[in-house]
Amino acid sequence: MTAKTPDGNEIATQSRHYHPQATNEKDTKQLYGAEIKVANIRDTSIQPYQTKTESLEFVLPKGVRSADITVDLSYYLGSPDQRYELHKITRRVDLDR
Repeated sequence: MTAKTPDGNEIATQSRHYHPQATNEKDTKQLYGAEIKVANIRDTSIQPYQTKTESLEFVLPKGVRSADITVDLSYYLGSPDQRYELHKITRRVDLDR
């Protein structure tokens, strides 16, 4: 998620990852990816045909009353170089009604 002022200045960015998260049980470091043979600790992946509702919050700088919010959903296949954008949406949010 990226939030920008109407004139294009970036206010905030947030990133979330949805996938099985695991460890190799030799240390406490988290390992990611289906190619690693480990025991799963938790699964935060997005399930097919199930709606997932999320809330994103950030603080607007003083004097900013509106922001352009862009959210994109991407699928990573193995490495960050193999990124496939599935959906992208941009909306303007105004605090004044």
